[in-house]
Amino acid sequence: MARPTPEATAKGGTTHRQVAALFPCVPTTDGAGVKISRIIGTPRLGQIDPFLLFDQFGSDDPDAYISGFPDHPHRGFETVTYMLAGRMRHKDNHGHEGVLGPGGVQWMTAGRGIIHSEMPEQTEGLMQGFQLWVNLPAALKMRAPRYQEFEADQLALSTPAPGVTAKVIAGTLGNRRGPVEGISVDPLYADLRFEPKAAFEVPVATGHTLLLFVFAGEVAIGGVTVPTGSLAVMGSEGEALAMTAGAKGASAMLLAAAPIGEPVVRHGPFVMNTREEIQQALEDYYLGRL
Repeated sequence: MARPTPEATAKGGTTHRQVAALFPCVPTTDGAGVKISRIIGTPRLGQIDPFLLFDQFGSDDPDAYISGFPDHPHRGFETVTYMLAGRMRHKDNHGHEGVLGPGGVQWMTAGRGIIHSEMPEQTEGLMQGFQLWVNLPAALKMRAPRYQEFEADQLALSTPAPGVTAKVIAGTLGNRRGPVEGISVDPLYADLRFEPKAAFEVPVATGHTLLLFVFAGEVAIGGVTVPTGSLAVMGSEGEALAMTAGAKGASAMLLAAAPIGEPVVRHGPFVMNTREEIQQALEDYYLGRL
């Protein structure tokens, strides 16, 4: 656990977000036995509004991923799959089907309900990426399902600082905006790559939850070093985040969004506001109404 430092004021009076806590990812399995590293959704960090779950998957051993994620339901939130390497075929009970390739992203709004599968479209080679679950406010939990899917060349790519490249999935970073639109929590979701010792400062919306997961190298934020495989949860005060990569550079996922501030009741793949709504979701699933 890291504590915020009092050194929050930068040049020109800009205040910087500081690291409030560090959480290492936890090895586990999901789906039909796929080996993953769980970042959010662990015993230490069950959720952080509005993020419900965050997983990293990555292996060049087919036995670790080939079983995939067979048919499973969702209701009341959004799932975001971002592929770094490999190919994943997705298919649902409403007739939607496609393949997500390297560098591609799918932002699925489950809304009132959907049953889908995500299965590897390969039998060898590296499969690597992330899956994020984002909550929906009560007013949108029963909206119609929808997909936003983009291939690698449709994502906004920029160089916001010397030695830093950013692939923006949602939100605005520098002068580039990601292709995912119409998300109620106003997210910023970006893949950052740092050359050795590169520094970068990004403005952050006041009151937004702010997280950084480092998946290669290390990143310094204030007086705290965030190592590989760790999630940094930022404190709530400050209008910018200043980062500096270590001597070997770094790769990190930046996440920010507006908290919803509503009750959360979860039961597996259903996320609602009350127990009664969870019971209704289970009934609808068993009776084939999703």
